[in-house]
Amino acid sequence: MFWNEDENPDEIQVPDDIVDVLFAIDCKRLPVDHAHLLSTALQAALPWIAEEPGMALHTIHVAGSQNGWERPAHGTDSELMLSRRTKLTIRAPRARVDDILTQLPGTRLELDGHPLTVGVGKIKPLCKDATLFSRYVVTGNEDQDEQVFLEIAVRALSGMGIQVRKALCGKTTALATPDGPLQTRSLMLASLTAEESIRLQQTGLGTHRLMGCGIFIPHKGIDSVKQG
Repeated sequence: MFWNEDENPDEIQVPDDIVDVLFAIDCKRLPVDHAHLLSTALQAALPWIAEEPGMALHTIHVAGSQNGWERPAHGTDSELMLSRRTKLTIRAPRARVDDILTQLPGTRLELDGHPLTVGVGKIKPLCKDATLFSRYVVTGNEDQDEQVFLEIAVRALSGMGIQVRKALCGKTTALATPDGPLQTRSLMLASLTAEESIRLQQTGLGTHRLMGCGIFIPHKGIDSVKQG
C-alpha cells in the first residue's frame, strides 16, 4: 500500500465506479425497522441485484425530529413519517446504474401494507470525507461486546488497507428478519485519508449489505455520535 503523509484531499478525484443512486419516492409511512422488508421488495423488483457485486441498499432514514414530531423507538410496530424530500438510495456499480435508472422508476414496492412507489432517480458520487458512519454493522459475532466488535472491525479494515486512527462504537440495534433478529452495532471512523474514505464507501464492512448494513456515509464527527 502506498502511504503519503502529505496527501492533499483536494487533489484526490473520487472515482465513479461505485456511486449512489437517489430516487424520489411516494410513500407516507414506513416501519422504523424496515430493512428486511425493503430488501425483499427491492429484490423482487430487481432480482439480479442479489448476485451483483458491489450492490448495497440504504435503509430510509429521516430526521430525529420535525415539526414537533419525534422519531419513535426502533421496531416493526412503530412508523416513520416520510416527507416529499425523503429518498430511496441504492449504492451500485456504475456499470449497472443505467439498468437501475431504467427499470426501477414507476415500480410499486409493498412493505407489509406500506406501498412505496419509486420515482425519478439521479446519480450522486461518493465523497472523500475524513469521518464516516455506518448505522448498522454486522461482523458475525452476535454476542460480542464493544471491545470484541472493535477488534474484529479493525482486523477487517486493516485487510482492506484502511488504518483505524479514531473509531467509536455507537448503539446496538436488532433488525427484524424471518429468521430472528439480526444484531448490529453502529460505527464511526474519523481521520481517514481521502483514499481510505473512498475505499470504505466502495467496499463496505461486514455482511448484509442489501439490508443497509456496513454502508458508510459522511458524518459530522465524533461528538454527535457520543450524544446519539
